Amino acid sequence: MNIVGRSVLAVTGRSSVRKLFSESGAGRRLSLRFVAGETIDEAVAAARTLNEMGAQVSLDHLGEHVTDVAAAVAARDDYLQCLDRIHESGIDANISVKLTQLGLGLDDDLTVESLDALAARAADAGTTVTVDMEESELVEKTVAAFETVQDRHGNVGIAVQSYLYRTPADLDRIVVHGGHVRLCKGAYAEPAEVAHQDRDRVNAAFDTLTRRLMATPGITPAIATHDDERIDLAKGLAEGRSRPWEFQMLYGVRRNLQRSLLDEGHPVRVYVPYGSAWYPYLTRRMAERPANVAFFVRAAVGK
Repeated sequence: MNIVGRSVLAVTGRSSVRKLFSESGAGRRLSLRFVAGETIDEAVAAARTLNEMGAQVSLDHLGEHVTDVAAAVAARDDYLQCLDRIHESGIDANISVKLTQLGLGLDDDLTVESLDALAARAADAGTTVTVDMEESELVEKTVAAFETVQDRHGNVGIAVQSYLYRTPADLDRIVVHGGHVRLCKGAYAEPAEVAHQDRDRVNAAFDTLTRRLMATPGITPAIATHDDERIDLAKGLAEGRSRPWEFQMLYGVRRNLQRSLLDEGHPVRVYVPYGSAWYPYLTRRMAERPANVAFFVRAAVGK
């Protein structure tokens, strides 16, 4: 994340700014640009609309870094309900989960047990689970949990972040387990000791990893980007490819591009977040693309 993005996170982390976003109508309008709603019903409705457009979906019940076991168990149960709704509604969707929402760092054994339960329920529903990647200090435990549960169930994927120096070595471990691998740039403010700070270096690392994933048998690459140059690279690498792959994009971001890619016949999965814990998610979207701040300002003044 560049200096502008880190500055956005610093500002939006202030309690006064958080209150402005959370309690104002403008903040609510902005959240609905990037979040499907607060309920599973709203999420399913958004997913169905995207399915009708030709896109697959990954549902994310927002939340992270729980502070007690009861909250971790509740998050697991919410995701189990989400998987049941996917099955009952017939939508083409999987789920994405943050392990800190399931208790990582609080009770790591419980976290793995909960991820295992989600993978088992997802198998019953005929779908998959994607493990989101979080801060760099959690990568080792996240990869280990993925390895354990993927080996048991075979329907688990994981996200990796191109800005982390360690990601190529992590992929050496990940790809032997199969599943799907979501490649993104990274949305957390990481120090220079562990992550590229320069946008060109992040992009170069992303391109290198894209080439590697698209050439690796036994996995399903999920190229998560809204960047035209990165998209064109993936398109070129996909020519003549018979094995599954997909683009992944965020709900509410470059919607016309999503439609264009679908019209061209490219597989697209849209990451659809929902729930009341939308503020941390929203601030990371603003940090990734500071132009979104202007969207909020226009909403705030009623334009």
